[in-house]
Amino acid sequence: MFEKIKNSSLGSKISPYKIKKTSTSIIISLFRYALLISVSYVVLYPLIFMISNSFKDIVDYMDPNVFWLPRHFTLLWYDWALQTLDFFNSLKNTILFEMIAALLEIISCSLVAYGLARFKFRGKKILMFMLILTILVPDQMIIIPKMMNFANLDFLGIISGINKLTNAGIRINILNTGFVFYLPSLFAVGLRSGIIIYIYIQFYKGLPRELEEAAWIDGAGLFKTYTKIALPSSGVVITTVSIFSIIWHWNDYYLAIMYMNAPESMPLAVRLSNIVDIMTTLFNVWGGDKALATQCASCILFVLPMLLMYVILQRKFVKSIDRVGITG
Repeated sequence: MFEKIKNSSLGSKISPYKIKKTSTSIIISLFRYALLISVSYVVLYPLIFMISNSFKDIVDYMDPNVFWLPRHFTLLWYDWALQTLDFFNSLKNTILFEMIAALLEIISCSLVAYGLARFKFRGKKILMFMLILTILVPDQMIIIPKMMNFANLDFLGIISGINKLTNAGIRINILNTGFVFYLPSLFAVGLRSGIIIYIYIQFYKGLPRELEEAAWIDGAGLFKTYTKIALPSSGVVITTVSIFSIIWHWNDYYLAIMYMNAPESMPLAVRLSNIVDIMTTLFNVWGGDKALATQCASCILFVLPMLLMYVILQRKFVKSIDRVGITG
């Protein structure tokens, strides 16, 4: 009886190794949470700052006791931001130019990636090398040739041949039109198309070939196999690249400002970049607080659509990232 009690008391003691392991686990967890809180603060602080300042009345700006929570809420700065951004016209241009280009890019890149992932042909390695180049080479290095081509569009020299034969003097300039976004996206060389194609390729390589082979045996052609088998199975990766492409096009400033010189054609990102210069000019007239509040309201208006989209699609996006399985 005494031996049983002694053995049970010894067994109930926690070993030093287990204590050390538990302590290490607690320290790692504390470090992890501290890191996550720090990163979250860095990410969320600008957004919280803009939201707070966009609702403050001018009285709150003059009150040193008011910092985060406004005591006098106002929507005046949003009214000024809507007018300064020419918001609804700029939003229309963004949807008309950038979002349609994003849709074309999502479709065309899927088709190109399927061909590169599933078939072997001559020149495939060269095409893959060129695909990597489109990822590595920034748009700033090739923007001048692209603008020259868009200012005098001549596909395969057809227009030049017609001009030589007829002296018609035909010249096609697609700058300040939506075609500067549509045509590259249609041919899978649009904004960051290389990354999107690469993501598609990794997904299609992981799809089982049995269903496609069964479709070929049943007499389906290559394109029908793609539309009936591969594309319906690509919902996961399409969700991923759709969010990426839409956000990239929504935030596109450099290409838009280079292609769109006419004020009535400017998308929202270009208008937002110009608002800093406008507020700097009006700083002496309005005062610094009014300029800051209008800038904060403008930024909130710009971020809000993408934020709502991510909140709605967050669960699907996280699942799609897990299931796409991008590998080397």
